[in-house]
Amino acid sequence: MFGDDASKARNFSMLAGGCKGRGRSAVHSRYTVAVSLFKSASLVSLLTLVSRITGLVRELLMAATFGASALTDAFNVAFRIPNLLRRLFAEGAFSQAFVPVLAGVRAKEGDDATRQMVDQIATVLAWALTLTCVLGVAGAPVLVWAMASGLKQSPQGFEAAVFMTRWMFPYIAFMSFVALSAGILNTWKRFAVPAATPVLLNVAMIAAAYWGAPWFGSLGIEPIYAMAGGVLLGGSLQLGVQIPVLHRLGMLPHVRVRWSALKAAWNHPGTRRVTTLMLPALLGVSVAQVSLLINTQIASHLVTGSVSWLTYADRLMEFPTAMLGVALGVVLLPQLAAAKAADDAVRYSGLLDWGLRLVVLLAVPCAVALLTFARPLVAVLYHYGAFTEADVQQTSVALMGYGAGLLGLIAIKVLAPGFYARQDIKTPVKIAVVVLLLTQAMNLLFVPYLAHAGLALAIGLGAMVNALWLLIGLMRRGAYTPTPGWARFALQVLAASALLAVFLMWTAARFNWTGFEGQALQRVGLLGLCIGGAVGVYFLTLMLAGLNLRQFIRK
Repeated sequence: MFGDDASKARNFSMLAGGCKGRGRSAVHSRYTVAVSLFKSASLVSLLTLVSRITGLVRELLMAATFGASALTDAFNVAFRIPNLLRRLFAEGAFSQAFVPVLAGVRAKEGDDATRQMVDQIATVLAWALTLTCVLGVAGAPVLVWAMASGLKQSPQGFEAAVFMTRWMFPYIAFMSFVALSAGILNTWKRFAVPAATPVLLNVAMIAAAYWGAPWFGSLGIEPIYAMAGGVLLGGSLQLGVQIPVLHRLGMLPHVRVRWSALKAAWNHPGTRRVTTLMLPALLGVSVAQVSLLINTQIASHLVTGSVSWLTYADRLMEFPTAMLGVALGVVLLPQLAAAKAADDAVRYSGLLDWGLRLVVLLAVPCAVALLTFARPLVAVLYHYGAFTEADVQQTSVALMGYGAGLLGLIAIKVLAPGFYARQDIKTPVKIAVVVLLLTQAMNLLFVPYLAHAGLALAIGLGAMVNALWLLIGLMRRGAYTPTPGWARFALQVLAASALLAVFLMWTAARFNWTGFEGQALQRVGLLGLCIGGAVGVYFLTLMLAGLNLRQFIRK
């Protein structure tokens, strides 16, 4: 596959865990694990695709209904506040610390000890979230000002953001317990439910935009407020669907409300280990969120609509990052932690190599598409109702900025778990701090000339630096050793991506993507044909270049 037959055999042997001398059963066992990993990643990716499709429908409805205005900026700022805390505490620092400890305890001490640890951690989490929600609702004006003081230019926008922040703040509590549940289910290799739950948030917000906003308008209430109710409903639904699955596994957490129970939970070794790991993880995730906070603050002082343009572009950019990066990260982290606990260095390195090859295979063409085909994508998905042609242009340039760093944004999702599984969170934190400073330096350089698109470009380029640094760190520690054949593989991907870029640039220039008045279905169909043709060009070129895709998947 990546070289001559002898190197193929060596590569497969390495990924099989150095099974030479242990017979065919060992080879078959490792092969089965590899196929299982690919199936799990594919399942998560497929469900994530459903989530992103419903997310695009949500954004399309919001764009058509509300456009890009002071009130949509207010909603986006208000929604970012609980989302920031969710990424900071729930899916961020907590998951990075919790999953490796959970996998290690289960591997070494069994399910009973794991169940007891989960109960103690859930108790501490419940108390912490109650206090956080009370403080968040009370301090909403301060939070909105810290996130986007530029909204003060429109008093209506600032007050609306404060109001919606207060209504949506309990969302952080729901999502924190969703993160706890997802960590448990992923460790038990139940990937489907956690991957599918984001669909429920999108469905709730679609209902809010389609039915709730007109209803609120008929009652004399600002229609955008319906979206805050949709967010809160979506959070409760995401937690609700995980409870029956946890109950069937016998892993439903039991939260205790007595003060004595909290003290006992806090002193549990598992809780102490998770909180100890969370401290550096919190700093690391904080760096990314501080960068987001700074960018939102800067965007709020630019032309009205800048926050919304960045948000719409971010939603499209998250399509490939979630389908590839998040899916691989979700599947790999428990497996990497288990390999580390078993002291299986060869399998550990093989998992990283497999993940990185898959990232390069799929992320590079996605980046090419965002750079060369951004305007058609934005036009077909958003150019309806209140979303104008000018909005299409401004969102497109932001999307191109993100596309410049897409490979890095996705690779981080594979490389960072390589450190987390080793319970080394300090190294990614140090890298993230330096990258934050670098990103803000690039903001100073780009924003005066590129406005909001400069913010997106700085994030993309910063992600590339971050990913490269993480990769070098893993290689220097001996945790990751690339298997032979990378040079040939990279050339195959680059050749296919070059032809893909030519095809997409031609199709982008060939049609007037914003001129299909009253022909929405024709425009969507044309986009589908172009995307289908692009997929065909890319993978056909790969096969003609000698890449055996079936063997690649097996590897």
